[in-house]
Amino acid sequence: MKVSALIEMLRDFPEDAEVHFSYNYGDHWRTEVAPRVNQVFEGIVKHSDYHRMDKLMDEHDMYEDEGEFEGTRRVVVIG
Repeated sequence: MKVSALIEMLRDFPEDAEVHFSYNYGDHWRTEVAPRVNQVFEGIVKHSDYHRMDKLMDEHDMYEDEGEFEGTRRVVVIG
């Protein structure tokens, strides 16, 4: 999703509405939880074969191996 698409999707919602994000908690009941969004920031991600999705890189990840910058992307992160 691009920022422009997110802006377009949010356009019809009231400006004072709370914003949450949802994910599967991973418990026995497959509960879908929806914590409040606390921050929006630019982050660096890289695909993780182990997780089968992008992972957020931190300073430790970036300097652990010289090749860690390869395949990274700057993205907007909602958390």
